[in-house]
This record gives sequence, structure tokens and C-alpha cells, in this order.
Amino acid sequence: MEENQSFVYMASVPISQGRSIEEPLNEKTTKGSHEGFVESLHTNNHLVRKRLKSPFLKVKYFEAGHISNTKIAIIYIDHLVNRTIAEEIEKRISAINIDLLVSSGSLEELIEDTSFSPFPQILNTERPDRVISYLNEGKITVIVDGDPRVLILPITFFAFYQSSDDYTSRWWIGSTLRFIRFFSFIIAISFPAVYIAIVSFHSEVLPIGILYTVRVGLEYVPFPPFLEALVMQIILELLKEASIRLPSPVAQTIGIVGGLVISTAVVESNLISNTMIVVIGFTAIASFVIPVEEMGTSVRLLGFPMMVAAALFGFFGIVMMFMLLFIHLNKLESFGSPYFSPLSPLKIKELKDSFIRFPTWMLNNRPTDSKPNFIQQQWYSRAWKKK
Repeated sequence: MEENQSFVYMASVPISQGRSIEEPLNEKTTKGSHEGFVESLHTNNHLVRKRLKSPFLKVKYFEAGHISNTKIAIIYIDHLVNRTIAEEIEKRISAINIDLLVSSGSLEELIEDTSFSPFPQILNTERPDRVISYLNEGKITVIVDGDPRVLILPITFFAFYQSSDDYTSRWWIGSTLRFIRFFSFIIAISFPAVYIAIVSFHSEVLPIGILYTVRVGLEYVPFPPFLEALVMQIILELLKEASIRLPSPVAQTIGIVGGLVISTAVVESNLISNTMIVVIGFTAIASFVIPVEEMGTSVRLLGFPMMVAAALFGFFGIVMMFMLLFIHLNKLESFGSPYFSPLSPLKIKELKDSFIRFPTWMLNNRPTDSKPNFIQQQWYSRAWKKK
């Protein structure tokens, strides 16, 4: 309003109120930071910059979606990142031709190398501290406005079994926990199949006492072991979906009802054997150990073809399925980087942060899967020892 004027100009200036920063529900940790990404792109950008005060940190913005005009940020450390990989990612995002883009999950499907692979080739996380560690390795972060999940690429298979607690705890504790997670991969994908193969083809491998217990449990069950395992796995997935969709208090009730009442009822009615309940329960726990939920779900789903192979060919079918699985993992790539590195191609020096974690002062080199410009991180991290 100006002086001596009888009218004013009014304009609407909306203020967008976002969700406050809190710990991610899917990636809880006992030690370390409890901050997580939110739906605001600017807030997420700030969380990264707050932890990484480097003049080499670079952010590039893109837009995707003819109708949604969704803003996308690509973040990397300029002097570390491999320019070929960065340009390839920028090219794929720029070439997206779609009307609506609302989530990082949709973006992941649009830019990943092999969409038909059961294994995720892009890691998504809600933890800023995890993003910082991967940026330091020369990897690239992609943030989609409106989604708290941040994409990290390129990535390897072993990164899905690493947790922030591995690095905030002492090295031998982190190594033990990580080894348990890799053991859980074998259990989750093959335990029901091994049970089916033993009961159907190879009962001679069991001691006579255990064999007698298993046979007694199966005496009055009218279904073959494969059908038992298939039904119980489907019920497990139904209970999991129900617990996710329902409110928290009701979800806990569903878990108790599903875990106790239903399992007791099917055993007492001789529809499922006691041993099968133990096998499926152990399999479910093993799949939930995996830090990244998407990988855990993929592993559980891979258990179905493994059960089919075991029901048809026994141990030979399981071995053949594992051979096909590892052949696929060896051929798979994430933006031109080997997905199964450092096992394929074999890099002995990088194994010290794969199945187990060596002490921090021994991790002097960056992983080479993302082809960073500088491999060496530190020449002598414990300088006081040198004196």
C-alpha cells in the first residue's frame, strides 16, 4: 500500500508444513544418530550438508513428470565420483518421459539396469549417516521430493547386509552380527526346501532319533511336505501384510493370533506338522534379520522356486537352484559396476569389509565397485602408533 491510496494489494503466501525429523521406523539403530530423512527435498539436502561440510559436495537438480514436475536432486562428491557413472545416471534421469512421478520407488524402476531381477540394484535408505558413508566411497545419492527414501547407487549385494550398528560398535561385534545376517540369507532362502528334500528323498541323512520324531509328526498329515510349506509361507505373507496395513495396536493382536492361535489350531487338527511350524518360523525370523526390508522380501519370495526344485529333485534341485542364483548374481550389474563385488571379480583386499568388518584403522582404501577417482582414504589413520 502506498501513501494517499485507498486500496491495498493482497496476495496468498502459503507455508508448507512438513514432518519433523525423527528416527526411521525401518532402520532403527542402538547406537549412532537417530535422525532420518523426511518428505522435504530441502530438509534432506540440509541433513546431508550438515554432516558433510566439504566444498567438493555437488548437488544437481532435475525435474521429471510432465504433470507432477517432481524435483530430483543428485548429490555426490565431485573429486571422488566416477564421471562416467555420474553422466550415465544423469542421462537416464533426463530421459525419463512420464506424466507422474511421486516416489523414489517409481524412479528406481525407471533407471535400474535389470527390472526383472529379483534382487534390488539400488539401495534405498532413510538414514543420513549411511548416505554420508556411501558418498565418501564415491557413490551417488538421488533424492526425490516428497519421498523420505533416498537412493544410493551404484551398489553391491553385500551392502544390503550392512547396518549402521556394524560401524558404531567394536569391530568384532559388528563382524559377528554381519556374519549372522549372511547366514540368515542361506536359512531364509533354503531351509524349507532342505526340509522338503530330506522328508521326500533323503531321510537317511537324519539321525534315527530325529527321523522318528519327524515321521511321527507326519503320520496323520494328509498333505505332502511341499504343500505344507507352500501353505505356511503364504499364510506368513498374509499375516505380514495384515500387520502392516492395520493400525499398530490391532497389528500386534494379529501377530499374536497368527503366531499362536492359528499355528496351534492347524497342528492339533493334523493339517500341518509340528516340525513344519518350526521350519517356517525359523525361516521368517531369518528373513527379518536382513537390514533392508526390500532384500528380505526378495529372499522370501526366492524360497518358493527353491521349494519347487526340492520337491521335484531333492538336494540336486537345491544345488541347481543355488548355481543359477549365483550365476545370475555374477552377471548382474548396477550402473556398470559388478553387483557381486568383491567376490566377482575377486578382490581379496576388499573382503575385509564384506562378510566381516576389520577394525576401522585397517580400512584404508575405498571399495572399487563404484570406481572412485581416489582409492586411498588415509595413509596411517592411527598416527599415534607411528610415534
